[in-house]
Amino acid sequence: MRRAGLGEGAPPGSYGNYGYANSGYNACEEENERLTESLRSKVTAIKSLSIEIGHEVKNQNKLLAEMDSQFDSTTGFLGKTMGRLKVLSRGSQTKLLCYMMLFSLFVFFVIYWIIKLR
Repeated sequence: MRRAGLGEGAPPGSYGNYGYANSGYNACEEENERLTESLRSKVTAIKSLSIEIGHEVKNQNKLLAEMDSQFDSTTGFLGKTMGRLKVLSRGSQTKLLCYMMLFSLFVFFVIYWIIKLR
């Protein structure tokens, strides 16, 4: 009868090379599970971030559409104002000069009153 040496006749899993290989396999499996969970959490974070970016893009497009309509209405308002200024400039120059003088006197009076109150 032969004597059992290292690695001979030893039951699997108790000691020897098979036990080390099995523990290495378990360590690799645990590390793979940990890495898989880490990857899963990163993918979830990226997914939620991309959804938030999509919502933000929709909100910004809505805001741009509103601004576009406001600019269109402002353009119309400005066009009407320019038309009125043209009509005003075609009128009598003495009337326009009178209005400018009255406005200048009013501004002068307001400035004088502010300075006097100090």
